[in-house]
Amino acid sequence: MAKYIYEHNNWTDFTWQDKAINAVFGEVRLMQGKIIGQMNALGFSAKEEATLTSLTLDIVKSSEIEGELLNYDQVRSSIARRLGITTAGLVPSSRHIEGVVEMMLDATQRHSLPLTEKRLSGWHAALFPTGYSGPYKIETGKYRTGEMQVVSGTMGKEKVHYEAVAPQLVKSEMDKFLDWFNNENQLDPVLKAAIAHLWFIIIHPFDDGNERIGRAITDMLLARAESSGERFYSMSSQILIERKRYYEVLQKAQHSTGDITEWLNWFLHCLKNAMLVTEHTTQRVLRKAEFWKLHEHLPINERQRTILNMLFDGFDGKLQTSKWAKITKVSTDTALRDIKDLIRKGVLQETKEGGRSTNYELINFEDE
Repeated sequence: MAKYIYEHNNWTDFTWQDKAINAVFGEVRLMQGKIIGQMNALGFSAKEEATLTSLTLDIVKSSEIEGELLNYDQVRSSIARRLGITTAGLVPSSRHIEGVVEMMLDATQRHSLPLTEKRLSGWHAALFPTGYSGPYKIETGKYRTGEMQVVSGTMGKEKVHYEAVAPQLVKSEMDKFLDWFNNENQLDPVLKAAIAHLWFIIIHPFDDGNERIGRAITDMLLARAESSGERFYSMSSQILIERKRYYEVLQKAQHSTGDITEWLNWFLHCLKNAMLVTEHTTQRVLRKAEFWKLHEHLPINERQRTILNMLFDGFDGKLQTSKWAKITKVSTDTALRDIKDLIRKGVLQETKEGGRSTNYELINFEDE
């Protein structure tokens, strides 16, 4: 069996071939600047909205990678409350969601503060407020004291993908990592984010939740790279899409002798793809902002405002009277009155397809 990377002397003296990553690295840095420019042109409330959406996605998708589905509205509400963003339809959040949100906001909003063992332990405790991961009791809020293996397969046919650093070495390895994290200032923060993610995952210092904390560390350094706690793209959403490749490249790096070119190359491409998705989302946010600017004096009720916002945020399926009634909790008669009122005001129109139940859509106001 090939050695694990940490079994080599001076294993953290990572090397890579600049030539192999220079092009994509340049593209990523260029796109970061472009996205920040686009966002600054949005105006305050649209920018807040974009940050809220990106952070929500990041948290939901980071948990989904681990097979855990969090309630999107609860996550969004928790972030909005903590950032003081006024938004319609806030719902109460579970203790577990509050903990996950706490960790992510501490990483991104306080990105310039040092990363310490105490802070990491706080994140870990916030992730597992009951001291359990599923049905299993785990050590929370401190480094693990047991062996750690990453395994797949059924009982009796397990396959060990990775065996992490021995428990007695975790503290010294983490001290070295944190010292590098807080004091290494020569490296570009985007490259540093890629290396920190890998380095932390190799150590696997906690009983559970290592990857989620690893992704929070990545987001913290990306926030530093942009000197801003505002997040406009979600790395975790993209990792979820590229999950298979993520684990392949991660495993290769864990068994390497220290050349992490392939990992950096994958990480930068993943980041670039996350930003490309954001460009599309930004267009949607811009459209929404322009619409409300154009119709700021339009007399509409709260139900109409809710549905119109949903249409801009990517409404699920077709808008019909019955769906309007269900979402806003009114009778179909009231729903139809709301819809007809918006048609008269030149905001909605019937779709061309016709058929048994009539569908409605936004009128393309951009051509006005």
